[in-house]
Amino acid sequence: MRSLDAARAVCEQFHPGLLKELEQIPFTDREKPGSPVIDLFRIHGGVGLLIPEEYGGHGAAPLDALRIQLALGAVSPSLVAAVSMHHFTAAMLYSLAVKAGRLTGAQTELLRRIVPDQQVMASGWAEGRTEQNILTPAVTARPVDGGYLLSGSKKPCSLSRSMSLLTASIAIHHDDGTAELALALVPADAPGLSVHPFWGNDLLAGAESDEVRLTDVFVPAGMVVRAGADDPHRLDDLQTAGFVWFEMLISAGYAGGAAALVEQVLERERGSVQERAELAVEMEAALALLEGVARAIGTEPGDEESVARVLVARYTVQKALPRIAARSLELLGGLDFIRGSAHAQAAAAVHALAFHPPGRGAAAEPLLRYFDGGALVLA
Repeated sequence: MRSLDAARAVCEQFHPGLLKELEQIPFTDREKPGSPVIDLFRIHGGVGLLIPEEYGGHGAAPLDALRIQLALGAVSPSLVAAVSMHHFTAAMLYSLAVKAGRLTGAQTELLRRIVPDQQVMASGWAEGRTEQNILTPAVTARPVDGGYLLSGSKKPCSLSRSMSLLTASIAIHHDDGTAELALALVPADAPGLSVHPFWGNDLLAGAESDEVRLTDVFVPAGMVVRAGADDPHRLDDLQTAGFVWFEMLISAGYAGGAAALVEQVLERERGSVQERAELAVEMEAALALLEGVARAIGTEPGDEESVARVLVARYTVQKALPRIAARSLELLGGLDFIRGSAHAQAAAAVHALAFHPPGRGAAAEPLLRYFDGGALVLA
């Protein structure tokens, strides 16, 4: 299938040998708890995909990143679900790092170690809303000498057992009763940070989406990114750009799973020519929509137009994927279903795109206001 072949070629360019090694592992082993897929991602340089070259990364363009997600999603839904969290975190943090004065020296030095040490970053944010600095966080920060004590939890938290660093949105409570939103950079081995079972579904179990709990975890003041008076839009910019990256990357990952099923239908020549063509056209339309977003957003997607564009693409793809996957299973036939569960699991996994925020219901009114000329404000 031409579109998947193109995606695989880009993935091989950035991560030589990764797809081959993933494909050598049985599908059920890729997707189960304790799967080796995240380690393989790290070994093959996956950590640095969106990290700028001056920090040791690839500095991949949005279209290349989307195609790599598509290729990886075709072999492991768990892997793309997990690494989407790392990638959008990297895109946000390093967008600050490359702007002079927007991170402290200690924060910048930490980010310089991510690629050389192949450190995976988990996200303690919720996945995002625009017009907010960061979502109202579940983690609170109590000021103490030299920094803050963090308490709370993030569940589910993908990469919970492989992470080297947790990036957590926090609420700093002040004596006057006000709360300030900020971002803490927390090493995975920090005293008081623990991981607990949470994910109960066999689907996407390899993404390590368990609970990360923080109990009086000390974070030095230099490891907290705050929106100071000199730069009040710091976290607004961070949030909006990250939102666009996440929606695009997670949609591409799930699309890869559906595309792999379509590819099997085409290769095995299942169904009539008209049925195969109809299925392929619907799949290619979904991919073209996502690629259009990637081509349009640029390297710093921080405006309302980018947010609206990616949401339109995400909801259209979200609606199409279950239909494409179900039709693919039908054309592959009963014997394919009987002989193994990999295709059925891949088809079921695409439904999970609907569970990532913001849900269609939550975004309906804000999008209608935006289409009518108003501001795009997602509550």
